Amino acid sequence: MANPQDFTKMMQDMMSSLPMDMHAMQDAFKTSAALGEKMSKVALEAAEKSTEISSKWTKETITKMGALTTVKEEPTDYSKAMTDFASASAEMTAENMAAFAEVAKKVQMETVELMLAAGKDFSEDATAAMKKATDEATAVAKKASAAAK
Repeated sequence: MANPQDFTKMMQDMMSSLPMDMHAMQDAFKTSAALGEKMSKVALEAAEKSTEISSKWTKETITKMGALTTVKEEPTDYSKAMTDFASASAEMTAENMAAFAEVAKKVQMETVELMLAAGKDFSEDATAAMKKATDEATAVAKKASAAAK
């Protein structure tokens, strides 16, 4: 029966001659974690502001509904109260939707800024890692060619 060749030693030698720069990996992880933290902050601020807008809108709506629940003298007064409520409700809707749009616009702008900054950071990290890897590979190649002579 044939014994298969053990490639363990060959793989270990190959991997040791092409060392991996763990510092570059750590820098990339730190950059990624920092981006995640900043993105979370943007999302949480937007959620907080959106909640404030919703709460304010709900309170204003409940206050306006108070006029609908009071007893009126004339049947036409009910119609007027409903018309006034609908008008106020439409106005509040427009104002609050504009406020939500501002929140979304701010989130979008901050996200674009963060992504551009992160892209720059990742590019710098990758460039530094590739330069170091190229330098190490060149040194290994020179060493190997000198040993072959």
